[in-house]
Parts: sequence; C-alpha cells; structure tokens
Amino acid sequence: MKQLEITINNETGLHARPAKTLVNLVKQFKSNITIWHGEKKANAKSLISVLTLGASKGSQLKIEVNGEDEDIALAEIESAILSGLGEGEPVSEPAAKPASPPAPQEEVPPVEESKPVKANVLKGVGAAPGIAIGPVYQFQHQEIPINEISDGLILGWESLQDALARAREQLSKLNHQMVEKGLKAEAAIFDAHLGLLDDPELTEAVHDRIQKGQDALKAWKETIEDSAVVVAALNDPILSARADDLRDVGRRVLRIMVGAEDKADSLPDKPVVVVARELSPSDTISFNKDFVLGFCIVNGGPTSHTAILARALGLPAVVSVDESVLKLENDSYIIVNGINGSVMFNPSPEELQAAEQERNAWLEKRRLALEQANVPAITADGHEVEVVGNAGSLADAEKALKMGAAGIGLLRTEFLFLERTTAPSEAEQFDVYRPIAETMGKLPVIIRTLDVGGDKPLPYIEMQHEENPFLGERGIRLCLNRPELFRQQLRAILRAGQYGNLQVMFPMVGDIEEYRRARLMLDELEIELKVPRIVAGIMIEVPSAALMADVLAKEVDFFSIGTNDLTQYTLAMDRGNPLLSAKQDGLHPAVLRLIAKTIEGAHKHGKWAGICGELGSDPYAVPILIGLGIDELSVTIPSVPLVKAQVRDLKFSDLQPLAQQALECATAREVRELVKKQLNM
Repeated sequence: MKQLEITINNETGLHARPAKTLVNLVKQFKSNITIWHGEKKANAKSLISVLTLGASKGSQLKIEVNGEDEDIALAEIESAILSGLGEGEPVSEPAAKPASPPAPQEEVPPVEESKPVKANVLKGVGAAPGIAIGPVYQFQHQEIPINEISDGLILGWESLQDALARAREQLSKLNHQMVEKGLKAEAAIFDAHLGLLDDPELTEAVHDRIQKGQDALKAWKETIEDSAVVVAALNDPILSARADDLRDVGRRVLRIMVGAEDKADSLPDKPVVVVARELSPSDTISFNKDFVLGFCIVNGGPTSHTAILARALGLPAVVSVDESVLKLENDSYIIVNGINGSVMFNPSPEELQAAEQERNAWLEKRRLALEQANVPAITADGHEVEVVGNAGSLADAEKALKMGAAGIGLLRTEFLFLERTTAPSEAEQFDVYRPIAETMGKLPVIIRTLDVGGDKPLPYIEMQHEENPFLGERGIRLCLNRPELFRQQLRAILRAGQYGNLQVMFPMVGDIEEYRRARLMLDELEIELKVPRIVAGIMIEVPSAALMADVLAKEVDFFSIGTNDLTQYTLAMDRGNPLLSAKQDGLHPAVLRLIAKTIEGAHKHGKWAGICGELGSDPYAVPILIGLGIDELSVTIPSVPLVKAQVRDLKFSDLQPLAQQALECATAREVRELVKKQLNM
C-alpha cells in the first residue's frame, strides 16, 4: 500500500467540479483508493463519498492506494491535485484602471417594461405558446408509504438488486428516447441517474444496513436521504442539483420495489394546470397527458427541460414565475398565457371570459395555421423565409411533410451511434438515410454528422477523460480525430444522397481548418464513389465561428445557427444548471449581435444562413430573426405551421428597424418587451 499526504489548494476546495474530476481519474485505476480528511474517510471512486468529505482550501488529505497499479495511480492523483483538478491556481485580479470618459454616442431610449396592472397577475417568461385555463394542481412528490409496507413484508438485498436492474432498464430506455427526439439535455440527466445507481458508496451503504437487519426498502430510502441531505448541505448550487437527482433516483427504485410505478405522482382525473417549483423530465413524462392543460413553473427558463418538452407536446407554459404561485389553492382557477408570459390567478368572471376569448382566438389561429400548412412562408410585403423541421427519424420526416415543412433543416444522427457496444456499419446508416431522402424527394434534408463527445461518450471508442467535456473533444473535433468512423458515416450519406436531396452539416466547427479537413474527406469520398459534389455547411455554435463568419463563408456552403449552444457559450452559462436556466435566453442582445454578424458574413459571399435552435420557434424571436435577414428557420415539427403563419402576418419592412433596435437593447427582457410593444403581441 502506498500513501500520500497533500494539501488542497483550490480556492473552493473539493466542490462539485474538482471532486468529479478526481473521481473520474481514480476510476481508471484498478487499485482500491481511499481519501482521509481528518476522521472522515471516503471511497475515492464515489462522487457522493468524496463530496461529503467537505474538504476546503488548505485541507490536509491523506490518500491511500492499494493494488497492482498503485504507483502510477498515486503519481497521477498527486499531479492532478497539484495542478488544481482542472481549476488551476487562483489568480489575483489586477488593480482596476481609472475609467476613461465614455465617447459620446446617440442615446438609445430605454425600453419600458410592461407592468402588471392588476394585483392578481404575475409576470414570468413565456416558454411554450398557447393559453391554458383551468384548476390549479400543485405538483409535489408524494411520500411512498414504506413503513406500512415494510411492517408486513421484509425485502432483502436480492429484491433491491432486481429493482436496481429494472431502474437501469427504465433510465436507459428514457435516455434513448430523449436522444432520438434530439433532447440531449434530458438524455444527459437520465445518464447521470444511471451513474448514481452504480455509485459504489451508495450501494455499499445500503448493503451494510441490510446486513444489520434493516429491510431493503428502509435501507435504500434512508441511505438516499442521508446522502442527499449531506450533499445539499454543502451549499453549492451544482451539488444541490445532485441532491435532487439522488432523490429522483431514490423514488424511482422505491416505486419499483413497492409496485407503485404507475401510481406515484399521478394527476387528478380531470384537466388541470400543473403548478410546481420545478419539474424534471421524469416528472413530466410520468403525467397522463390527457389531463395536462399547461404548466406554470417557478424555476427554469425558455430553454429549460420543461419548456422544451412543453413545446414538443404543444402545451402552454410559463416559467420563472414568482414563487407566490406555489401558495395557490388546488382547484382555484388560473390562466397561464405562454404567449406573453403572464399568469393570472383567481380571475373574475369577466377576466375568465376575456381569457377564453383570447384562447379561442389562439386555437383558431392554430387551426388556420394547420389548414394552411402548405402555404409558403412569405411576409405580407413579399419576403420569403424557408421554414423547415428538425427531425431524428423517418417518422419525423413523414410528419414534417404533413406539417408543411419545406425540408429538414436538421437531421440528427447520434441516435444511431448511442446505446450500443459497436459503431453502426455503413450499411446500417445507409438503410436509415435512404428512406428519409426518398420520403422528402427534392426537398433538402440537412444531415448533421455525428455530434457526440466528452459529455456523451461512445463505449466503443477510446476517449481521454475531460475536465470540461462541453469544451472538449465533441462534434467535428471528435470526428476528425476518428477518421474511419467519420468516413464511414460520410460514405453512407453520399450513397443515400443519390435517392434525394441530402446535404451535410458539420457541428461545433470553430475555425476554417476544421471545415477544410472535413470538406477534403468529402471530396475524396465523392471521387471514390463517383458521385456529384454534395452541399456542405456548418453549425454556428461557438462565438469564434460567428465572429469569423465572413471568412468561413468564402468556403462554406451555408450556416445553420445552433442557438442553444451559442447562447450557452456566449453567456458562459451551463444550460443544464437550474439556477441559471431563467437567464438562458437567446434573445440576449449579445447573442443577437453574433447572429447578426453570422448572417452578414453569409450574405457578403452569397451564402444563406438559418437557425436550427429553440429560438427559431419562439414567437418573440421570429420577427427579430427575420429582421436581421435570416433565410431559414428550422423548428420543432409541431411548430412549423405556426411559424409559417406568423411569418405571413409580418412585414419585412417593419422588422428591419425593429431588429436594429433590438441590437441596442441591454437585456433579453428588454428585447421581448420591445417586440411586444412594437407588434402588439
């Protein structure tokens, strides 16, 4: 056995990120590794265990390593801790320089935010369009009555193992379903839940309780709660989310063990508006959708999990609502307006009547949009915008045609590569791409090449551990480093392209060299297969690509702006962090300026630019994007008719000055208020 005593010098100690970095490193070694902090001991391969050490800056740790690779393990652990576990050494900030007087510039009048004129109106952020009117249902997780069950039934370790196996199956299935639908953020949550189920510290603690005579139900519940309390008490917002994940995983296993999987957290047997502090994807998909009128959520923003799912389900939703909404009585009436982001509680008969009229007008508008789904998206003064769909399967392509989509602006392919132990063959991929190409005929189908990476590793390729996977080897970077995997996909696309109008789009391109290398592979394969040159564009997801758009456009065939990631990288906010999701708004002027620069760079060289992120179906964003000159909007398939109808109601001549005003706003909320005021939304 080898030992090491070392001091933690990270400014915030072993909080979430450095602890995760350490655990991921340790898991690579076969040796048993233990960390001591005073009298506290942790299994170094368990994130939960390491977090509960509570090690802060200056803490002395003793690390014990025992096993066949103990020498190299100890050396790498020491090196990682000394280098800051991904955080580096703290750097003191330089003294601030005296501010220079600002240069005179034309004053931009501030946008006045609309204020509720009634005491029974709360302001939130519209996350999914539509108007929901109905009784309140305050969603809370119900306690599973394990005491009553445990008194008459003793469940042992084997029963727990069976429940854990079923929970893994459920989570793997949910993960796969979300990936297929393109909801990678939700898929990542279920993947994290799988990781918690396999945490050795968690399962060992439960096993110890059972061996001491406690039944498995109580042992599991109490271990989960004890761990969650300890993690949440560490006062770190990221760790608080891990505590919530623990409880969510715990409830899933308990339901399986007591046979209450389909009964827990169910809705009343009547239509209701779900009010909650927050909802996880697990919560949302457990509801009977026939009884959900809409959502009113305290936490989260327009790109949160609830918002994305609500739009996919076609249900109105308002997020970032004041928490006073949680005090509303069940069955009291509420009006949730996902169009303007307002929530009215305890409405008068007159207010109810007005809301019903507005809802009916909205429903009629949606009906007309569906009826006119195949009418082109041309503004009232003759400016055409292509409205296409985001898809992930042949079924999606067929639905997109019915909804009037002018093509597929984003065909996701990662679902072919995930949840398997070997890479899909060229033949497998060809068999997926060809029928989609044939279904769409002459309409364009833009296939995004494999977009996975450190945040979603593939088990059949060797990948290095990454401290920050969202800034690591993902998208085009991974493909270029795995040329055989990449060529196999490109060959399948080129062959299937002979049966339709397939085009290629490379994700996460940061500079021209990445595009050139990918394009060269395409050119070589076109010669080899003796097929015509295929159109190839890139996703604009990182600020460097947006800022260099005029250079990229000299060689790239088109741009498609992925606003979800572009917003995340521009604002330096993890869109998976629930405490930041309310600020994750693609209408932030900083993001809009990058979009404007991208469009300008494309048009300078006669290329087109589109949007394929969530912003494309945001009714407040559509006028701004068109005013900036966007050529294409690729949106969720249910949104296609509504976006097309909105385009037809607008005038391009009105939108150009509106977009320029939006670029001068200071916040995303100001942009939304500007659109609302100018267009009477």
